[in-house]
Amino acid sequence: MSEKIATRVAYGKALAEIGKNENIVVLDADLSGSTKTDSFKKQYPERHFNIGIAEGNMMAVAAGMASCGKTVFASTFAVFAAGRAYDSIRNSIGYPHLNVKIGATHAGITLGEDGASHQMVEDIALMRAIPGMTVISPADAVSTNAMVKLAAEMYGPVYLRLGRLDVPVIYEAGTQFEIGKGNQLKDGKDITIIATGFMVAPALKAAEMLKEDGVSARVIDIHTIKPIDSDIIIKAAKETGAIITCEEHNLFGGLGSAVSEVVVKNHPVPMEMVGIEDTFGESGKPIELVEKYGLTPENIYKKSKALLNRK
Repeated sequence: MSEKIATRVAYGKALAEIGKNENIVVLDADLSGSTKTDSFKKQYPERHFNIGIAEGNMMAVAAGMASCGKTVFASTFAVFAAGRAYDSIRNSIGYPHLNVKIGATHAGITLGEDGASHQMVEDIALMRAIPGMTVISPADAVSTNAMVKLAAEMYGPVYLRLGRLDVPVIYEAGTQFEIGKGNQLKDGKDITIIATGFMVAPALKAAEMLKEDGVSARVIDIHTIKPIDSDIIIKAAKETGAIITCEEHNLFGGLGSAVSEVVVKNHPVPMEMVGIEDTFGESGKPIELVEKYGLTPENIYKKSKALLNRK
């Protein structure tokens, strides 16, 4: 995990790669340099549209294009996509179940200095509550590339949650992914760490810390939060007897909530959650914010040890 690439960068590269399909159209809300859709724009300027700082309108335009048979990627910051444009997404894309893929970059507190007004930590909760919406939160550049291509191939609305910060490349090139199927990155028998997005790399580091204490920790990457992989979660609950979830999102309505829904209905076991504890972010350097809000291997390790005492 030495190389680091932001998932938003991988998103832009993936769009450029699939752009040879003339049915694909990309929209942006005056942020193509930041969302990295400018990579697509350079190659296919006739199919890239800057809608301007009008995110709700962009989603409506995307819906209109999709209703005419286009596969549309609509991109902006997560706070503007899931937040400002929520009504348009719900009523114009979700309700008619149109083929629009929402590329939401700069999610979470690792956005950094822009502060709480731009640090979206509620978007998973909002998007997974929309009927028929697929919600994807890739961990690295390789999984992002694969997920963008899979999203383009499937029909229906998709929310792609992407980050600003450079993150470690976890997967080897060519790794196979499937929407709705989690990936077990490390086997273990004592506890399962289930993570998504930015938190997958810290989860792997925490597992190594636990190993030094003689604790065998399983690590699972849930890149698709909806539809969630119930099978891999139930199997982990039965085989390890304890689950801790890790996310760069509010603990209400995110990955932890989604995993809990599966566990409580199928095989209840002790659980713990690492994430944003019902607070807004603040302006600061990403690494400082990660430390302050406990999105670290050390905090995962600490909560895992406490959880093991509850087994």
